Amino acid sequence: MIDRKPARRLPALLASATVTRAATTVLRSRAPGGPDRWQRKNYAGRAVELYAGPAAALGAAAGAVALPARTRAAAALAVLAAGACGAYDDTAGEGDPRRGFRAHLGALRDGEVTSGAVKLFGISVAGLAAGALLKERPVDKLLAGVVIAGTAHFVNLVDVRPGKAAGAVVALGAPGLLRRGTAGALAAASVGAAAAVLPDDIGERAMIGDAGAHALGAALGTAIAAGNGRLGLTAHAAALVAAAVCGERVSAVAGSRG
Repeated sequence: MIDRKPARRLPALLASATVTRAATTVLRSRAPGGPDRWQRKNYAGRAVELYAGPAAALGAAAGAVALPARTRAAAALAVLAAGACGAYDDTAGEGDPRRGFRAHLGALRDGEVTSGAVKLFGISVAGLAAGALLKERPVDKLLAGVVIAGTAHFVNLVDVRPGKAAGAVVALGAPGLLRRGTAGALAAASVGAAAAVLPDDIGERAMIGDAGAHALGAALGTAIAAGNGRLGLTAHAAALVAAAVCGERVSAVAGSRG
């Protein structure tokens, strides 16, 4: 049954969008580390800002503040950890041509800890911890963790052109707005933050980077995990693993051509 009461969803949507826009303005005005640290060249060689990524992470987490304590803690842990790991890769991994899990795991096997490996393991651990907060049974905790971390990586995987990642979160999260309870509010938080950065992202004035893509993906994954039982979690986890395998193959082919 569709829950038509907007009590939790509308405040979550507005809070996440408002905090995202406000955080973007504050970061732009203060530019921690200097403005140059927050500039990147996009795929077309245009100079774009990186403020939107951390701002989206803060906004998505803020959208869950009115939820029950365990759900709020799960969302904050997943989103902020994913955003922090992504931000680390945005800075420490700048210029690293390696792409895909296999490349970073291969480097780790050779004794090199890449920023991509830190991101992979950091988001995975945070996803599992968040899943443990959301679910009661061990199997469900594990599946929820896979869904949260997997969605974070999936959204980053589709971040290949302006607006793709944020647009994917809006499109995939919109049906969740029809859910009742915490799942609907969590979906609203992810959609609100993604919608707030989408105009600047599409307009090629900003880039959400790994920080924004992973944080928004983790927020969406938390909503999916909260709204599904074991069967739904299993189906989502299987789809995300399949997407990761396909993405790994695409990265390998792109790397061999590069």
